[in-house]
Amino acid sequence: ATGPAQQAGTRVVLARTGLVLSPAGGLLSRLRPLFALGLGGRLASGRQYMPWISLEDEVRALMFALSTPTLSGPVNLTGPAPVTNAEFTGAMSRALHRPALWTVPGFALRTLLGEFADEGILGGQRAVPSALERAGFDFQHKTIDEALAYALRN
Repeated sequence: ATGPAQQAGTRVVLARTGLVLSPAGGLLSRLRPLFALGLGGRLASGRQYMPWISLEDEVRALMFALSTPTLSGPVNLTGPAPVTNAEFTGAMSRALHRPALWTVPGFALRTLLGEFADEGILGGQRAVPSALERAGFDFQHKTIDEALAYALRN
């Protein structure tokens, strides 16, 4: 889809975003009540990676991409410290000061979500923001703990 623009000499940035951690909704608005009730937990083995980025860094990274002529091609908009689902679960537990004792079995996810369970949740992807970092982008929230503390501060 971007081929004609590139052939015409236009700089193209292909932004590939992780899970955006926002204080205003999205993923955290669904997870927060579960964790607050002590019902949070890892998904299956918990070893699958969950690329994440704070909303503030997502917006800043997009603005950076627009204003940085040397940045082009695929750009991962993800936090600089990748985490597994188990690490993410632990960070949620710490941020909300609630235990996360449960495990959702993989077969339950597959039953509920079909093939999306394997592709979207259980497969995981360890994405790192190499292009952003090489171009000089500085993250406000460098760790999952920082990002969650910011997003869940209220």
